[in-house]
Amino acid sequence: MPNLENLKKQAKQYLRWHRERYHPVAAEIRAALPRFRHLDDHQVLAASFKLSDAQELVARQLGFEGWQALKTGALAMNTRVKQATTPTILSGTEAHLYVADVKASCDFFTSKLGFAVEFVYGDPLFYGLVKRDRARLCLRLVCEPVFVGDIREREHLLSASITVDTAAEIKQLFLQFQTAGVSFHQGLKKEPWGAKNFILLDPDGNLILFAGPAD
Repeated sequence: MPNLENLKKQAKQYLRWHRERYHPVAAEIRAALPRFRHLDDHQVLAASFKLSDAQELVARQLGFEGWQALKTGALAMNTRVKQATTPTILSGTEAHLYVADVKASCDFFTSKLGFAVEFVYGDPLFYGLVKRDRARLCLRLVCEPVFVGDIREREHLLSASITVDTAAEIKQLFLQFQTAGVSFHQGLKKEPWGAKNFILLDPDGNLILFAGPAD
């Protein structure tokens, strides 16, 4: 468990997010604090939420009844001799794409690229995740330009990189996307380092690379 000082900072962060009307925090508040469970996102963010509420939220997320119980447990844990632990295994990574319309982006990835929607969140939609096999892409609503002009195209700035295992698969995938009418920043190309790849453009100008072995 994190030390008590870090938990205090976490509680203050939740309080700040609530004051800033940061939509994803509403679901966490509703899930952890019973008195908010009958409220929708807007009502949660409009309701009174004090530092003591944020501390209770942190405590309940860690399995404690309240902040005092958490403090007692944290102090007890900090006095124990630390036992040897096995190394933590990182199980995956997800790219984040900035989009102007989460629903339109989901429609593009499902209808053109063969992805499925894992979830969408917010009212209006603020965040979502699409996946195809082991490839997962997060979609984050941004209502203002993130990049200056055409710098992504000029500098080939990738938003995501997705791989397949064989040369046949990368060629087949390119042909499938071509048939679907996808826009390409770079066609199928063999690279000097032994890969074969292509780069497509999503409706928001994100460059997504698909790569596989050349032979």
